[in-house]
Amino acid sequence: MWLEGWWAYVFIAIAGWLATDIWRWLGVLAGKRLREDSEALNWVRAVATALVAAVIAKLILYPNGVLEQSPLWLRLGAVALGAIAFFFARQIPAVGIATAIATLAAGLWWQGF
Repeated sequence: MWLEGWWAYVFIAIAGWLATDIWRWLGVLAGKRLREDSEALNWVRAVATALVAAVIAKLILYPNGVLEQSPLWLRLGAVALGAIAFFFARQIPAVGIATAIATLAAGLWWQGF
C-alpha cells in the first residue's frame, strides 16, 4: 500500500525541489545583471543548443525501445522533413516537431510496428 511509504514520496519531492529550485532562483538573480548581448549569455545559449543537439543526435543514432527497431533512414527522414516544415512555417517549433513525429509514426506504421 502506498500509504506505508509516503515519507519516501515526500523526500523525493522535497529533494527534487531543492536540487532544481535554487538554480532557478540563482538564474533569476544573475539574469537581472546580464546584458542580452553579453558573452556570458552567448555562452549559455551555445551550451544549451549543443546539449539539445546532442540529445537529438543520440536519439537518432543510438535509440532505445521501439525506436531502436526503426531503420536509420526513417529516423533521419523524419528529422529532415521536420526541419523543412519548421523553416517553411516561419520557424514555428510546434510545426517542425509535429511533422517529424507524424513522419516517424507513419513510417513505423508502414513498416508494420
